[in-house]
Amino acid sequence: MLKRVPKLWTDTIEDHRRAVREATITAAAALVAEHGLTGVTMSGIAEKTGIGRATLYKYFPDVGTILLAWHERQINDHLAHLADARDHAKTPGDRLPAVLNAYAQVAHHTHDTDLAAQLHRAPHIAHAEQHLHRFIRDLITEAIEAGRIRDDIDPDELAHYCLHALTAAGNLRSNAAVHRLVTVTLAGLGA
Repeated sequence: MLKRVPKLWTDTIEDHRRAVREATITAAAALVAEHGLTGVTMSGIAEKTGIGRATLYKYFPDVGTILLAWHERQINDHLAHLADARDHAKTPGDRLPAVLNAYAQVAHHTHDTDLAAQLHRAPHIAHAEQHLHRFIRDLITEAIEAGRIRDDIDPDELAHYCLHALTAAGNLRSNAAVHRLVTVTLAGLGA
């Protein structure tokens, strides 16, 4: 059951706006899961959240904008998950394998649908991809400096290699296969 936005204002106007925005995005995601992309309407979102349609239009001009906001939230959650994997690695040498494994798991559990194909053309994707590439490249540079992986190839090229190789995890059927893919990718780095 989705949390409905209260009819009364929250502590501040900004808190209320944030609550309306989050409830709207969450409701849209739930409607996509229940009815598919074509089953999402402003009326359905209004009903699911308990927010009037006129109020929704003050925040979002259309369903497509809501879906883009939802997708952007998902991307940010994935990036935060990768940063968490890096931060919880026991040693600096464990950071790159931990992050590559986390990335492969995200790719494995993200199903490429028509919706994803449409949303992946959005402008926020280019920024997220650049951020992800720099993130991986910096971990590779750190691993090179520590003598953990090969130093004969530019870290940018190795970052592209890792990201493209591990995207294949989305087509694998088991976690064991994902683990093997990460192992092979790390072996290619000379790890």
